[in-house]
Amino acid sequence: MEDQYNFYAMLDRMQYIQRWGLMRNTRTENLKEHSFDVAVIAHSLALIHNEILKKPSIDPFLTMAEALYHDITEIITGDMPTPIKYKNDELKTAYKAVEAQAAENMMGLLPEPLQGSYRDLLLPDLSSEERKQVHRLVKAADRLSAYLKCLMEDKAGNDEFRSARESIENSIHKLECEEAEYYMQHFVPAYGMTLDEISK
Repeated sequence: MEDQYNFYAMLDRMQYIQRWGLMRNTRTENLKEHSFDVAVIAHSLALIHNEILKKPSIDPFLTMAEALYHDITEIITGDMPTPIKYKNDELKTAYKAVEAQAAENMMGLLPEPLQGSYRDLLLPDLSSEERKQVHRLVKAADRLSAYLKCLMEDKAGNDEFRSARESIENSIHKLECEEAEYYMQHFVPAYGMTLDEISK
C-alpha cells in the first residue's frame, strides 16, 4: 500500500477554527480566511518595502508563504485569546513551546523530503537579516489583518470591537514599521468604502 500523508487534509481543518472567540461578531472569521488575508497583506508589505521604500530587497513570495502558514499550529492549539497568550512572560514562553511542538507534529504529517521546506516556514531561522525582515513584515501583516477585522465590525455597528481596534492600532504604530504605516495611510481607508466607491 502507498504511504499516505495527512498534512494537507489537516490544513483544510483551518476553516473550523474560529477566531475572536470571546467577542460578539457580526460576521465570524475562521483561521483559513485570516491566513489568506495575512498572506495578501504581507506580500504587499514586502512589495512596499522593495519598490516604494527602496529598502534592501526581500523575497515577497517567501514573505507571503510564511504569512500563509503563520498560524497553522492553531489547528492543534486552537486560537488562544491575546490577553491570555501575552499576559506575562511565563505564559508567553510556555505558549511558544506549545506552538513549537504543534509545528513539529504538523511537519510529522509530511513525507520526510518535504519537512525541511516546511520547517523553514513554520519555525524560521531568524539568523539572517532577510529572514528577520520577512518575519517582521508577517507580524505587521497579522496586526493589520486584526485591525481590519475590528474596523469592519465597528462599521457594522458592533461596539464590541471598539477598544480592540484602538489597542491594535496603537500596537501597529509601536512596531515602527514604515511598510505598515504606508499600508495604513494608503490602503486602509478604502476598506470603509462602499462597493461603488471602491470600483471607481
